[in-house]
Amino acid sequence: MTARPLKGKIQTVLGPIAPEELGRTLMHEHVLCDIRPPEARGENDLGPEITLENVWQLNYGHGLKRAGRKYMLDLEDVATREVRMMKHEGGDAIVELTCGGLSPDPTGLKRIAEGTGVHLIMGCGYYVNDYQDPRNHKRTVEDFAQEMIGQIRHGAWGTDVRAGMIGEIGCQAPWTDTEKRVMQAALIAAAETGAAVNVHPGRNPDQPQEVADFIAAAGHPTDRVVISHIDRTIFDEARLLKLADTGVTIEFDLFGQESSYYGLSDIDMPNDATRLKLIRALIDHGHLDRVVISHDICYRTRLASFGGHGYGHIFRNVVPMMGRRGYSEDEIDAILVHNPRRLLTFV
Repeated sequence: MTARPLKGKIQTVLGPIAPEELGRTLMHEHVLCDIRPPEARGENDLGPEITLENVWQLNYGHGLKRAGRKYMLDLEDVATREVRMMKHEGGDAIVELTCGGLSPDPTGLKRIAEGTGVHLIMGCGYYVNDYQDPRNHKRTVEDFAQEMIGQIRHGAWGTDVRAGMIGEIGCQAPWTDTEKRVMQAALIAAAETGAAVNVHPGRNPDQPQEVADFIAAAGHPTDRVVISHIDRTIFDEARLLKLADTGVTIEFDLFGQESSYYGLSDIDMPNDATRLKLIRALIDHGHLDRVVISHDICYRTRLASFGGHGYGHIFRNVVPMMGRRGYSEDEIDAILVHNPRRLLTFV
């Protein structure tokens, strides 16, 4: 194993910082991103402009034949304003996990960080199977691993902007062979660089556990792994606590989605109050150091500029709710400051 020049530091898109410079942090967001399905990328008809009259219907997902622009976070001036608004609400940093397949824009992120004073930590690697370049299905584990190592040490996606975390590494249920090779590569790159890994699990309540067991079987330290989207995947305490017992960090990252409707799967989505109850269950079982939160904004309609809650929702609305629900200042700081610092600091 080679030397680790980033050990003890956090790597932002503007360069390394000391861990104590990182304040309240959103651990899973998209600032510049295109999450349209690849087969829809060539469509010229993006549907109606987003207005106060249609934003609710666009979010609910029925009744509008074309809604392509909903899935595009490509307006840098809007993104800059939204990130600045988050800072005004008390946020300090964003982990931006737009990886391969989602149109990452490292130089755009760098400009936004420079223009707002917010720490942006960029992810790397690849999203789920169907979003990947078809050539990836023939690539080796070692090839993927060397690419991720280079994205951390030298620069990502043809730029000199370096990633500070690996992920979100995409998985589906059932897990595909290509996705498993990307995951194996992510673990190799993490072991080589000291970075943490963020996982996008498949939409099956047992898939996060499958991923955690896979990582443990590979001998990788589970305390360097974050499992995302738990609030659209696991709904019972037994599964949740079993997953936390593996040592992975549990990420509730759909705060602000208050509707039970979820168009991508036949589930009843929790609201923010229910998310806080599940987090309390984790804390009560000794897992305070294994919880992080975020919004996973990847739709225009969730930005404040288009009628949504924006990146400031957690700081503006959820943190006061946590106080009313009996969360102590130390617990809030653990979830928003100390756990992110630990995970984002290279080992």
